[in-house]
Amino acid sequence: MAKKASLKRGGASGVDEYIAKMPKEVQAKLREIRAAIRAAAPGARERTDYFQWPGYSYEGYDYDGMFVWFSFKKPYMRLHVRPPVIENHRKELAGFATTKAIVSFTADSAISMALVKKLVKASVKVMKDKAKKETER
Repeated sequence: MAKKASLKRGGASGVDEYIAKMPKEVQAKLREIRAAIRAAAPGARERTDYFQWPGYSYEGYDYDGMFVWFSFKKPYMRLHVRPPVIENHRKELAGFATTKAIVSFTADSAISMALVKKLVKASVKVMKDKAKKETER
């Protein structure tokens, strides 16, 4: 608990600090996931104020605009997306541990950054589509 409390709230420095506090053997993969998210969602706000995990948001949407997070919980690097992204990509995620909104990659396996980008883009689309439907009512 003390580790989480010591993380700075905020942007890139908070994400840098989060990654630096993780085991050395996963830091490079976490940086790759971060880069893939940033490439898939240009202009998104990077922050660590929600669950103390690195998260990304666009202003003006529900859930404070949050659409993706990443985290590490031994032995998994996890990508947290908006439902129903996991269900909509079930075929591509066969073989990975998943929940309604999380895909878990084992720390010792290769992670497809193309898949990460695809899931991030899908999560942004789910968020934007929901907002569009709500304004059409």
